[in-house]
Amino acid sequence: MGKHVIVGAGQVGSHLAGLLVGKGHDVTVVTRSGSGPDGVRKVAANAADRATLIEVTQGADTLYNCMNPRYHEWATVWPPVADALLGTAEETGAALVTLGCLYGYGPFDGPMTEDTPMAATGTKGKVRAKMWHDMLAAHEAGRARVTEVRGSDYYGPGSTDQAYIGTTRFVRPLLAGKRVWYFSNPDITHSWTYLPDVARALAIAGTDERALGRAWHIPSADPFTTREFGERLCELAGARRPRITEVPRPIFNAVGAAVPMVREMRETRYQFDKPYILDSSAFQTTFGMAPTSMEDALKAVLAAA
Repeated sequence: MGKHVIVGAGQVGSHLAGLLVGKGHDVTVVTRSGSGPDGVRKVAANAADRATLIEVTQGADTLYNCMNPRYHEWATVWPPVADALLGTAEETGAALVTLGCLYGYGPFDGPMTEDTPMAATGTKGKVRAKMWHDMLAAHEAGRARVTEVRGSDYYGPGSTDQAYIGTTRFVRPLLAGKRVWYFSNPDITHSWTYLPDVARALAIAGTDERALGRAWHIPSADPFTTREFGERLCELAGARRPRITEVPRPIFNAVGAAVPMVREMRETRYQFDKPYILDSSAFQTTFGMAPTSMEDALKAVLAAA
């Protein structure tokens, strides 16, 4: 079995670690606090500390970037971390598998594919686009082996309060019969990516050489609206009909003036102002991975809620 190093133990890193351990791999998890799931070697380190990352990654097959800095820190936190991770891959020969997002594309009409231009206009999107361009340049120059897998907004068991339809901010209040105030239009069709599918895709990308040298979209089920998700969730649970109310834009902007996380969400609000669709057919066809259906995902969400 292989040796894998995962940087980050949040809602994705922990899923991935458990999946790899279950397959018999040797897994090390690197976090600032030294935390991580059972069955892995835990290392406390700053992800921008290249020397430590190189030491930890020596002999590893794959290095995974599963970090997720707070939104308002992306412009300062990501550049040194990305440089350290890429430098570690160059020094050790481990494949660098980065968990990306769709922000690098910026606003786009129609389904997004991996060939969609990286034309972000916002700060967070530009940061992610540069990270990928630097990785790809290193790969094409023969200095590193890299890939990036990109998903849309996450949902599923273990989702944090950063998730639009996550467990703490959305699922539990609805199941308790409470009104949920939603920061965007709940009736806009949107692609969502199931958390366990994120881990599955990362594990595939980190163990299959065919993944290297390009970006991939994580298999995601057919798009649905937030209201559709809430209604089916409550129907399956036998709960009252959901009450999902959009926060008026002036109030959204006012909250953003005081809350950094909400302020940063204004930059990506375009994703919920019109249909936002992800095409993941390339990964599905190449690696034979089908996305989890919304129905099956909902059952898992309820079981974990």
